[in-house]
Amino acid sequence: FTVVTKLLGRLYATKRTHSVFDVVGWHGNYAPYKYDLRRFHAVNTVSVDHPDPSIFTVLTVPTNEPGVAAADFVIFPPRWLCAEGTFRPPYFHRNCMSEFMGLIDGVYDAKKGGKGGFEPGGCSYHGAGTPHGPDAAAVASASQADTSRPTKFDGGLAFMFETSALLRLTPFAADPSNGMLDTDYGACWEGLPRLFSSAGVANGSNGK
Repeated sequence: FTVVTKLLGRLYATKRTHSVFDVVGWHGNYAPYKYDLRRFHAVNTVSVDHPDPSIFTVLTVPTNEPGVAAADFVIFPPRWLCAEGTFRPPYFHRNCMSEFMGLIDGVYDAKKGGKGGFEPGGCSYHGAGTPHGPDAAAVASASQADTSRPTKFDGGLAFMFETSALLRLTPFAADPSNGMLDTDYGACWEGLPRLFSSAGVANGSNGK
Protein backbone atom coordinates (compact mmCIF):
# COMPACT_ATOMS: atom_id res chain seq x y z
CA PHE A 1 0.00 0.00 0.00
CA THR A 2 1.18 3.51 -0.83
CA VAL A 3 0.23 6.26 1.62
CA VAL A 4 0.39 9.79 0.20
CA THR A 5 0.49 12.83 2.49
CA LYS A 6 0.69 16.53 1.70
CA LEU A 7 2.70 19.11 3.64
CA LEU A 8 3.31 22.74 2.67
CA GLY A 9 2.25 22.16 -0.93
CA ARG A 10 4.39 19.06 -1.49
CA LEU A 11 3.32 15.40 -1.75
CA TYR A 12 5.15 12.62 0.07
CA ALA A 13 4.67 8.88 -0.45
CA THR A 14 5.57 6.00 1.82
CA LYS A 15 5.07 2.25 1.46
CA ARG A 16 3.22 0.11 3.97
CA THR A 17 2.74 -3.66 4.04
CA HIS A 18 -0.89 -3.32 5.16
CA SER A 19 -3.84 -0.99 4.76
CA VAL A 20 -4.09 2.10 6.96
CA PHE A 21 -7.59 0.88 7.88
CA ASP A 22 -6.17 -2.36 9.32
CA VAL A 23 -5.87 -1.15 12.92
CA VAL A 24 -7.61 -1.77 16.23
CA GLY A 25 -8.28 1.89 16.96
CA TRP A 26 -7.19 5.47 16.32
CA HIS A 27 -6.00 8.11 18.76
CA GLY A 28 -5.82 11.76 17.79
CA ASN A 29 -7.75 14.36 15.80
CA TYR A 30 -7.68 12.65 12.39
CA ALA A 31 -9.06 9.28 11.35
CA PRO A 32 -9.58 7.75 7.89
CA TYR A 33 -13.21 7.33 6.93
CA LYS A 34 -14.94 5.85 3.93
CA TYR A 35 -18.49 6.84 2.98
CA ASP A 36 -20.66 5.54 0.14
CA LEU A 37 -21.97 8.72 -1.55
CA ARG A 38 -24.86 6.73 -3.03
CA ARG A 39 -26.32 6.59 0.48
CA PHE A 40 -26.54 10.38 0.76
CA HIS A 41 -30.15 11.50 1.15
CA ALA A 42 -30.61 14.38 -1.29
CA VAL A 43 -32.93 17.27 -0.45
CA ASN A 44 -34.49 19.30 -3.23
CA THR A 45 -37.01 22.04 -3.85
CA VAL A 46 -40.65 21.74 -4.86
CA SER A 47 -40.96 25.43 -5.68
CA VAL A 48 -38.09 27.15 -7.49
CA ASP A 49 -34.99 25.50 -8.93
CA HIS A 50 -32.04 25.67 -8.68
CA PRO A 51 -31.65 25.82 -4.86
CA ASP A 52 -28.41 26.89 -3.27
CA PRO A 53 -25.90 24.01 -3.47
CA SER A 54 -25.58 24.05 0.32
CA ILE A 55 -28.56 21.66 0.46
CA PHE A 56 -26.25 19.01 -1.00
CA THR A 57 -23.55 19.48 1.66
CA VAL A 58 -22.19 16.19 2.97
CA LEU A 59 -19.47 17.60 5.24
CA THR A 60 -18.63 21.14 6.34
CA VAL A 61 -15.76 22.82 8.18
CA PRO A 62 -17.09 25.99 9.86
CA THR A 63 -15.11 29.10 10.71
CA ASN A 64 -15.53 31.50 13.60
CA GLU A 65 -17.62 33.74 11.32
CA PRO A 66 -21.28 32.63 11.17
CA GLY A 67 -22.35 31.50 7.73
CA VAL A 68 -18.81 31.24 6.37
CA ALA A 69 -17.26 27.81 5.88
CA ALA A 70 -13.58 27.04 5.62
CA ALA A 71 -14.62 24.19 3.35
CA ASP A 72 -17.79 22.40 2.24
CA PHE A 73 -17.90 19.02 0.55
CA VAL A 74 -20.95 18.86 -1.71
CA ILE A 75 -22.29 16.21 -4.08
CA PHE A 76 -24.86 16.40 -6.88
CA PRO A 77 -26.51 12.97 -6.84
CA PRO A 78 -29.35 11.46 -8.88
CA ARG A 79 -32.56 13.28 -7.86
CA TRP A 80 -36.04 14.28 -8.96
CA LEU A 81 -36.52 17.71 -10.59
CA CYS A 82 -40.09 18.92 -10.25
CA ALA A 83 -40.25 22.74 -10.11
CA GLU A 84 -42.50 24.30 -12.77
CA GLY A 85 -41.92 27.34 -14.97
CA THR A 86 -38.27 27.63 -14.05
CA PHE A 87 -34.73 26.95 -15.23
CA ARG A 88 -33.80 23.68 -13.55
CA PRO A 89 -30.00 23.43 -13.99
CA PRO A 90 -27.65 25.50 -11.79
CA TYR A 91 -28.07 29.16 -12.71
CA PHE A 92 -25.30 31.59 -13.69
CA HIS A 93 -23.64 33.16 -10.70
CA ARG A 94 -20.56 34.66 -9.11
CA ASN A 95 -19.68 33.31 -5.71
CA CYS A 96 -17.73 34.69 -2.77
CA MET A 97 -16.40 31.14 -2.38
CA SER A 98 -13.91 29.27 -4.55
CA GLU A 99 -15.37 26.17 -6.21
CA PHE A 100 -13.46 23.05 -7.23
CA MET A 101 -15.75 20.57 -8.95
CA GLY A 102 -15.28 17.09 -10.38
CA LEU A 103 -17.32 14.45 -12.18
CA ILE A 104 -17.14 10.91 -10.78
CA ASP A 105 -19.23 9.16 -13.40
CA GLY A 106 -21.93 9.77 -16.01
CA VAL A 107 -22.76 13.35 -16.96
CA TYR A 108 -23.38 16.62 -15.13
CA ASP A 109 -26.70 18.36 -15.83
CA ALA A 110 -25.06 21.77 -16.38
CA LYS A 111 -22.30 20.59 -18.71
CA LYS A 112 -23.51 18.58 -21.68
CA GLY A 113 -20.41 19.03 -23.80
CA GLY A 114 -19.79 15.29 -24.20
CA LYS A 115 -16.42 14.04 -25.38
CA GLY A 116 -13.84 16.74 -24.99
CA GLY A 117 -16.08 18.53 -22.50
CA PHE A 118 -16.80 17.69 -18.86
CA GLU A 119 -16.10 13.98 -18.71
CA PRO A 120 -15.79 11.53 -15.77
CA GLY A 121 -12.44 12.12 -14.10
CA GLY A 122 -12.46 15.76 -15.19
CA CYS A 123 -12.60 18.77 -12.91
CA SER A 124 -13.10 22.52 -13.04
CA TYR A 125 -12.08 25.40 -10.82
CA HIS A 126 -13.83 28.75 -10.50
CA GLY A 127 -12.12 31.17 -8.15
CA ALA A 128 -14.05 33.55 -5.93
CA GLY A 129 -15.83 36.19 -8.00
CA THR A 130 -15.49 34.30 -11.29
CA PRO A 131 -18.80 34.19 -13.21
CA HIS A 132 -19.83 30.74 -14.46
CA GLY A 133 -22.83 28.55 -15.17
CA PRO A 134 -24.25 25.92 -17.53
CA ASP A 135 -22.82 25.56 -21.02
CA ALA A 136 -24.70 26.54 -24.18
CA ALA A 137 -25.99 23.00 -24.82
CA ALA A 138 -27.39 22.68 -21.29
CA VAL A 139 -29.06 26.11 -21.52
CA ALA A 140 -30.70 25.25 -24.84
CA SER A 141 -31.99 21.92 -23.53
CA ALA A 142 -33.31 23.30 -20.23
CA SER A 143 -34.93 26.34 -21.89
CA GLN A 144 -37.02 24.06 -24.12
CA ALA A 145 -37.86 21.49 -21.44
CA ASP A 146 -41.45 20.81 -20.42
CA THR A 147 -41.33 21.75 -16.73
CA SER A 148 -44.97 20.79 -16.16
CA ARG A 149 -43.75 17.21 -15.69
CA PRO A 150 -41.23 16.00 -13.12
CA THR A 151 -38.12 14.29 -14.42
CA LYS A 152 -35.46 12.25 -12.71
CA PHE A 153 -31.83 13.13 -13.21
CA ASP A 154 -29.98 9.85 -12.80
CA GLY A 155 -27.21 10.29 -15.34
CA GLY A 156 -24.23 10.79 -13.06
CA LEU A 157 -22.60 11.83 -9.81
CA ALA A 158 -20.59 15.04 -9.37
CA PHE A 159 -18.88 16.56 -6.33
CA MET A 160 -17.66 19.99 -5.28
CA PHE A 161 -15.27 21.40 -2.70
CA GLU A 162 -16.25 24.95 -1.82
CA THR A 163 -14.01 27.14 0.32
CA SER A 164 -13.76 30.74 1.50
CA ALA A 165 -10.03 30.56 0.79
CA LEU A 166 -8.39 31.41 -2.52
CA LEU A 167 -6.89 28.36 -4.19
CA ARG A 168 -3.81 28.36 -6.37
CA LEU A 169 -3.14 25.87 -9.15
CA THR A 170 0.02 23.82 -8.99
CA PRO A 171 2.51 24.45 -11.82
CA PHE A 172 1.63 21.05 -13.30
CA ALA A 173 -2.13 21.74 -13.31
CA ALA A 174 -1.60 25.13 -15.01
CA ASP A 175 0.79 23.77 -17.66
CA PRO A 176 -0.96 23.34 -21.06
CA SER A 177 1.74 20.92 -22.18
CA ASN A 178 0.58 18.25 -19.73
CA GLY A 179 -2.21 17.31 -22.14
CA MET A 180 -4.89 17.49 -19.44
CA LEU A 181 -5.62 21.22 -19.28
CA ASP A 182 -8.64 22.35 -21.30
CA THR A 183 -7.32 25.58 -22.79
CA ASP A 184 -10.62 26.04 -24.64
CA TYR A 185 -12.84 25.80 -21.55
CA GLY A 186 -14.39 29.23 -22.05
CA ALA A 187 -15.70 28.20 -25.47
CA CYS A 188 -18.53 26.22 -23.84
CA TRP A 189 -20.36 29.54 -23.28
CA GLU A 190 -19.77 31.06 -26.73
CA GLY A 191 -23.00 29.68 -28.16
CA LEU A 192 -25.25 31.28 -25.54
CA PRO A 193 -28.01 33.35 -27.16
CA ARG A 194 -28.50 37.02 -26.23
CA LEU A 195 -31.98 37.01 -24.72
CA PHE A 196 -32.03 40.57 -23.40
CA SER A 197 -31.43 43.93 -25.04
CA SER A 198 -29.87 46.93 -23.34
CA ALA A 199 -31.70 49.26 -25.75
CA GLY A 200 -35.01 48.71 -23.96
CA VAL A 201 -33.49 49.65 -20.61
CA ALA A 202 -32.43 53.06 -21.94
CA ASN A 203 -36.01 53.70 -23.13
CA GLY A 204 -37.51 52.78 -19.79
CA SER A 205 -39.09 49.50 -20.99
CA ASN A 206 -38.57 46.02 -19.60
CA GLY A 207 -35.90 45.20 -22.18
CA LYS A 208 -37.88 42.58 -24.13
